[in-house]
Amino acid sequence: MSRLEAKKPSVCESKPLTSERVRATLSVLKGIVTSCYGPSGRLKQLHNGAGGHVCTTSQSSALLHSLSVTHPVLKILTASMQNHVSCFSDCGLFMAILCCNLIENVQGIDLAPTTIIELNKLLLSLCTNYLKSEACACRIPVDFSSTQILLCLVRSILTSKPACMLTRKEVDHISALVLRAFLLTIPEKAGDHIILGKSIIVPLKGQRVIDSTVLPGMLIETSEVQLIRMLPIKKSGALKVALFCVSLSGDFSDTGEGTLAVSYGVSLENAVLDQLVNLGGQLVRDHIDLVMCQKVIHPSLKQFLSSHQVIAIDRIGVTLMEPLSKMTGAQPIGSLGSVSPRSYGSVKDLRSAEFGSKRFFHLIPNEVTVSSLLLCNRNDTAWDELKLTCQTALHVLQLTIKEPFVFLGGGCTETHLAAYVRHKTLNEPGSILKHDGCTQTELQLIAEAFCSALESLAGSLEHDGGEILTDRKYGHFWSVQSDSPAVVNWPDLLSRCGCGLHSSQEELSWSFLRSTHHPFVPQNCLPCEAANSASDLTVDCFTAKLSGLQVAVETANLILDLAYVIEDTN
Repeated sequence: MSRLEAKKPSVCESKPLTSERVRATLSVLKGIVTSCYGPSGRLKQLHNGAGGHVCTTSQSSALLHSLSVTHPVLKILTASMQNHVSCFSDCGLFMAILCCNLIENVQGIDLAPTTIIELNKLLLSLCTNYLKSEACACRIPVDFSSTQILLCLVRSILTSKPACMLTRKEVDHISALVLRAFLLTIPEKAGDHIILGKSIIVPLKGQRVIDSTVLPGMLIETSEVQLIRMLPIKKSGALKVALFCVSLSGDFSDTGEGTLAVSYGVSLENAVLDQLVNLGGQLVRDHIDLVMCQKVIHPSLKQFLSSHQVIAIDRIGVTLMEPLSKMTGAQPIGSLGSVSPRSYGSVKDLRSAEFGSKRFFHLIPNEVTVSSLLLCNRNDTAWDELKLTCQTALHVLQLTIKEPFVFLGGGCTETHLAAYVRHKTLNEPGSILKHDGCTQTELQLIAEAFCSALESLAGSLEHDGGEILTDRKYGHFWSVQSDSPAVVNWPDLLSRCGCGLHSSQEELSWSFLRSTHHPFVPQNCLPCEAANSASDLTVDCFTAKLSGLQVAVETANLILDLAYVIEDTN
């Protein structure tokens, strides 16, 4: 007989942020995400004690997938981070670091949490209004008549992920391929409302990165024997397609708890096979040229279709069903009964393709809205990271179509925004506070903590002990090596700002980041035409970064507002 244990009472912790344990765990999480941030971020190897898959990464999505947290406060932060990344793919580390900085910077301020939260909301509103306005000096409109800014955006994402292990030449090559793959998903006849297609990433591990390529249409992997047996097709014009999501193997589906009534003398196997042959007969009469099935096709049905010059491709998998349906116009067929002619679709052509040791059917659509990105890398670890990065880049390009702007990257938006907030809170506090009930002194305290959080976030890009500076004209981010002389002529030592827009040879003055100096009005940057013509800018996704800023502040406010944490320890 099992022993019964008394149920333990729940553990109640008041004012959790005053607990040294909570502060320590937040500090550890901040250290992990901060050390991963940027092009020179440090990689993390994640694995469990029992062995299994080892993940080497610096990406927030991979970290969240492999990292387990137990404290409720950390769970709030990681849940917010997870939701942001699932919606926008990018700026997950940005959001987490800024959130930790905001919480950390107000710990020593003797103000009520409600006051801190209210002022954080006002400062967030100030930032978002500025970043969305035409006056914003760290936002660049995207000119779709040129690919320059879009290439810079993809290149910035690739260079920020060191675990991809790419050379500069490889980064340029993959950037061009990702952009081309994305452009192929845009319909040629686009109206006011564009429905984008899909780009499929096809793995080619163990090959040179430079061997990666993009093809219009879709690649379906197959064996060499099957490829030789089925191709070439001797037909001019489009090929008629039937797409099945139901198994054509002749197996019985699970009846669950029900019963199947079978008449005496009836063979279920023969009955199902007859039904498959009847289905094949209808497909032949409907002049179908290509049958594709998500699952397995029975060998007898394959043989029947082949004898009537119909190509049958099975085991396609659920992942390719949606893009196949979009590309061919076919509706997935879910039964073995009579098939409606309206379910059929078509493709322009079907060819063979060979890359490395793999063989593929190459489906060429009538209108290209689906592309295949054949992605190569040296080993499994680097390929996994590169695939995730390319998926992020493709998603970011989709977001940029909806909101055609980019932010200056390399820490410049953060330092510029901090300079703007300092200037506004010092010179125009009334326009921020209005009738809120908070004093100007309280605003100055929280504004300094807010700006310091932004500057610390920008400083997280430096991992080698170098000095961080800002110029006092544009408020941009500049870094210098740690072994620099104490007295130096900065233009001789500096090259370009973090985003690459400004040169040290301009008439600028610099100060160390977070040093005490009088706030200044950050001036506008170069005209949009000059920014669009720059060939090597570092830029960030407008939508993802703006959302990351909002989620960071809102999550910090939620954690600061916690009065009790109640845990069930049973």
